[in-house]
Amino acid sequence: MRSPVTGILALLLLLLLLIVGYSSVFTVQQTEQALVVRFGAPVQVVTDPGLHFKVPFTDTVIPIDKRILDLENPAQEVIASDQKRLVVDAFARYRIKDALQFYQSVGSIQAANLQLTTLLNSALRRVLGEVTLIQVVRDQREALMGRIRDQLDHEAGNYGIQVVDVRIRRADLPDQNSQAVYQRMKTERQREAAEFRAQGNQKAQEIRSNADRESTVIVAEANSKAEQIRGEGDAERNRLFAEAYGQDPDFFAFYRSMSAYENGFKSNDTRFLLRPDSDFFRFFGGASGKPSAAPAAPAAPAKP
Repeated sequence: MRSPVTGILALLLLLLLLIVGYSSVFTVQQTEQALVVRFGAPVQVVTDPGLHFKVPFTDTVIPIDKRILDLENPAQEVIASDQKRLVVDAFARYRIKDALQFYQSVGSIQAANLQLTTLLNSALRRVLGEVTLIQVVRDQREALMGRIRDQLDHEAGNYGIQVVDVRIRRADLPDQNSQAVYQRMKTERQREAAEFRAQGNQKAQEIRSNADRESTVIVAEANSKAEQIRGEGDAERNRLFAEAYGQDPDFFAFYRSMSAYENGFKSNDTRFLLRPDSDFFRFFGGASGKPSAAPAAPAAPAKP
């Protein structure tokens, strides 16, 4: 029979083998690369994902991210070549291309972010300090971002880092400058509006004056034409009256009297200060206009 000591030793040996075996392997994720360090000295860099072996108890595995990392840079104030002050908000994207150089130079992603922030601010000031505000905001923004990326990538190469992209998220004037520019633009727009309004009023006055002059001319011509037509009509009327009078004086006298009666006898006012035997009332006795004959006196009776 086996002694209890032999069983314990076998169990301890198995446990030791498990510990040694576990310490002899390490796993590299697909998003990582690993740096194997032995007593502080780098031994190898493992970039392939999967299970790998190392010397137990002496080797240390340092995982290093190999994905594209973000660098958020706080807004910085930059002076352009035309002495305009700009508040620039930029960010960068980078990856660790040399794990050994990265570990030996900066050691961690936090330290790398601090170093890259300093380098990015320096590149921003160098590049944007050579151009004007309009070139930064509108004309050469894409090209300027490319120049900043190239300069930052060149300097970051000393730390085993590759800069993938640099973007300027915002480039604006400081708040006090923005308010001054806004007020100046507002004043300029108000001046232009007042100028356009004055030109419109002048044009409206010219149009109104021309319209008044044309209307006066048209009305005058119309009145002249109307007076001419009215005069021709009066002349024609008088001619017809003259012909009618010449053809039948009695009828003309009758017509004139009827017109006088029509114009003279108005409603609610039929008072006249005339003698009853006035010529004005001569047609009241008959259509001929002549006074009716007096009745004959009765014959005197014959004497016996």
